[in-house]
Amino acid sequence: MGVAFAIMWASAFTSARMIVADAPPLTALAIRFLISGIIGIGIALMLGQSWRLSRNQWRATIVFGLCQNALYLGLNFVAMQTIEASLAAIIASTMPLLVALSGWLIFGEKVRPLGTAGLIAGVIGVALIMGSRISAGVDMFGLILCVIGVVSLTIATLAVRGASSGGNVLMIVGLQMLIGSASLGVVAFATETWVVNWTLQLGLAFAYTTLIPGLAATWVWFLLVNRIGAVRAATFHFLTPFFGVATAALLLGESLGTYDVLGVGIVMLGILAVQLSKQSPR
Repeated sequence: MGVAFAIMWASAFTSARMIVADAPPLTALAIRFLISGIIGIGIALMLGQSWRLSRNQWRATIVFGLCQNALYLGLNFVAMQTIEASLAAIIASTMPLLVALSGWLIFGEKVRPLGTAGLIAGVIGVALIMGSRISAGVDMFGLILCVIGVVSLTIATLAVRGASSGGNVLMIVGLQMLIGSASLGVVAFATETWVVNWTLQLGLAFAYTTLIPGLAATWVWFLLVNRIGAVRAATFHFLTPFFGVATAALLLGESLGTYDVLGVGIVMLGILAVQLSKQSPR
């Protein structure tokens, strides 16, 4: 389940790159969240879940819907009009490192030596990748959007702590998707023109993004957390940089330079070290 989650989560960047090539990014994402949200809420109701959430759950749901769905994914969809899916995937995969760093700086959480080494390795890996891409002439506006996006994802991850307590997990997932859809829809209506190049690739990529990363990955994630716990489940995030760049290379033909490959490897080791340092010794 952990490997399946990493593959589905990482592949979303490639399918998003396909979507924004033929459709306005924010409009497409708003429609995707609307469909996913309705399906998620429908399944939740069939399972007997309720939208009568606790105050803490509502707060986390709103923050998560705005920060992850509207900001993080919205900014990434816009950015991938001009930057490669592999770079967006690498930047987004640093989220566990930023969460650990925020926990240390903001919440005063203790970081073990292995975690500290992981953070340092992550910084070095990202620096190698960024230096290589910037010198190669990457679109700086798209790069900045991805960086802002991963910061928003970090905030969403910190805010959602404890949101699943009290049940109604699928209902929370569906509601935060609808919140993302509504906020993105307003911005899309004000800033985008409905111009779509209807292709088979667009249809397949949209369906895949809606059903697999949108719903299936979320479902698998919660099953995994229930089986082995959130801390151990989060360890599988270290696989996402590899699967992200591998999927982009396979389906989009994106190439990686020497510093990219080296940086991805270092970032993966850094994420793994940080996540392993959080596990309680047996």
